[in-house]
Amino acid sequence: MAQIAKVSLAQRGHLFGWVPVCIGTGIGLYFALRVEPVGADYLVLGALALVLLALVRPVGAVWSPVLLALVLVIAGFCLTGLRAQMVAAPVLGFRYYGPIEGRIVAIDRSAKDAVRLTLDHVVLDRMSPARTPSRVRLSLYGQQDWVDPKPGLWVMTTGHLSPPNGPAEPGDFDFRRMAWFGGLGAVGYTRNPVLTLAPVEAGRVDLAVDRLRSRLSLAIRSRIPGDAGGYAAAVMTGDRLGLSGRANDDMRAANLYHLVSISGMHMGMLAGFVFGLVRIGAALIPPLALRFEAKKIAALMALPAAAFYLALAGGDVPTERAFVMVAVMLVAVLLDRRGLSLRSVAIAALVVMGLRPESLISPGFQMSFAAVVALIFVFQRAPVYRGDRPLMRWVIVPGALLLLSSLVAGTATAPYAAAHFNRVAHYGLVANLLAVPAMGMMVMPGAVILAILGPLGLEQPALWMIETGSRWILFVASEVAATPGAMSAVVRPPDAMLPLLTLGLLTLILWQGRLRWIGALPVLVAAALWVGASRPDLLVADSGGLIGVMAEPGRSLSKPRGDGFAAGIWLENDGVLTTQEEAATPGGFGQQDRVSRAVIGGTHVLQVSGITALARLEGCDGADLLIANVEVEGPRPCEVYDIRRLRETGALAGRLVDGVLEINTVADRTGIRPWTGSRYGAWAWQDGRGGLMAALWRNAQ
Repeated sequence: MAQIAKVSLAQRGHLFGWVPVCIGTGIGLYFALRVEPVGADYLVLGALALVLLALVRPVGAVWSPVLLALVLVIAGFCLTGLRAQMVAAPVLGFRYYGPIEGRIVAIDRSAKDAVRLTLDHVVLDRMSPARTPSRVRLSLYGQQDWVDPKPGLWVMTTGHLSPPNGPAEPGDFDFRRMAWFGGLGAVGYTRNPVLTLAPVEAGRVDLAVDRLRSRLSLAIRSRIPGDAGGYAAAVMTGDRLGLSGRANDDMRAANLYHLVSISGMHMGMLAGFVFGLVRIGAALIPPLALRFEAKKIAALMALPAAAFYLALAGGDVPTERAFVMVAVMLVAVLLDRRGLSLRSVAIAALVVMGLRPESLISPGFQMSFAAVVALIFVFQRAPVYRGDRPLMRWVIVPGALLLLSSLVAGTATAPYAAAHFNRVAHYGLVANLLAVPAMGMMVMPGAVILAILGPLGLEQPALWMIETGSRWILFVASEVAATPGAMSAVVRPPDAMLPLLTLGLLTLILWQGRLRWIGALPVLVAAALWVGASRPDLLVADSGGLIGVMAEPGRSLSKPRGDGFAAGIWLENDGVLTTQEEAATPGGFGQQDRVSRAVIGGTHVLQVSGITALARLEGCDGADLLIANVEVEGPRPCEVYDIRRLRETGALAGRLVDGVLEINTVADRTGIRPWTGSRYGAWAWQDGRGGLMAALWRNAQ
């Protein structure tokens, strides 16, 4: 007992870093559930939290942190449930084709490089406002030269809409969940002309920043041609519309995409440059320098500059995190306190999770915080050069710091990037060493100079700096991406891998004393889980039109085209870089007249496409499992997953267990949650059986 007390008391003064960890644990537990909590569940949890708080003082200093940690976990859980209820909005429940009207609120590009519009104030034909999604996202195909999309413009067209898609396989990324928290009720496309219904309302201020972003982006792209202009606009305004798909792919392959997405580095460079510029300027004015501290004047100027950049960038998670940390550091300068520490990271995490708890499970949150925590942890322990040799001070030390920071950030984010995107960029360190200096010495300083001198008509030097730096970064990305072996694929890890890895690393960093090395255990377990990860023997798309069988050389798909999104996700999760056409080999199937046959263990699987092919089928034709992309009428002497049943279950995954093919569905993994299509809110009982406590009681019985 005395040893426990000693270990517990050794953490005093270092516990604040664990506050966002506990709240994040509660958020993660909420998303891990397969049943939505209801009002009674939150009442029970609230009462439990009050009891734990009442016991904090009686249990003393040794055990009070444990009770407070449990309270924070409950707080994170309840906060996420409240957020899920607050963002509730209508979701389209069927496939729609017809007139679509709305106001443009965002413009970006899809994975197929098509211009994509997000509309609010949506009007759909013969649909009541109560059932109409508040926001829809529409990809534009075909010739659309007659419309100049801008935020605030009211448009109309005729197009296809459908509910947000579920996971491509059980356990994979659930776009429905992201759409739910983003207020997105439908997605679709149009090949018809998009027409202007009403002009931008000049007096409206709700989209003023979006319109400013659009104007600045257009101005930059008009002065800097090609992808360099698109890159510069993305860095300065957050608008990536002008960056081609090829450039995006090259940046990802070279592990330079963090230079496109406005992140902590951009915010730090901008605030640092403004801080340094103002501090030098204040020092050059003797009356000002003698009466006020130049660094405090610089901090007062850098803070609103960073806030404006945050508003212009659109408030992504990495940008929000960076702004909070920059604000903490600048306020620390004003108060003569130390700013750069793990405490500032904890404050940033609390702010981001408090505003959007769902961001915890996004790759942007995880990679951004992994990088900054690792950098602070390492640089707090790195030796400081205090000599005055010019070569060391201005060349060797900055070069070593750049190398170390790129190595640390790349290593910290690598497992998260690989887990989310199934890709490993092997030459990312080299690419960052070549590209990051151009970002810090050319692009970001040029952006600040452009903002100062542009209104005076003296923008040419700044534009030259921005264009030169942008072209160099894109050149590095292109050359590195074209290098043989620049990128490889990795298999999708088990769900428990990232939580275990994060827990272990945070224990190694935050815990005080030798006991911190116990954090190596979950890291090793996470690594073992990833190394031993296996893939399903059978995958079935939710359309019923595509199946994939794990054969000897790898995944074999039933057709070379169609259901391309699901096929791409399957192959990525398998850890291969082949295309759908390459994977559609006859090795795993026997195919004839739109019928595909496969044998997995002792299970015969039959996939049928189209009503005609199904009509020619007698029974199940000897199959144990029948997959069809149309409705199957009447009973069949086998297990049937037709399009009607697949709409309820979602995509399928089958694994051989003791020679028997066991089927798992998306519905089995996701359960009944608001974003899965169930018509109930977070506080309602469903069929008299809803809620977490009710589910636990049924399982106990």
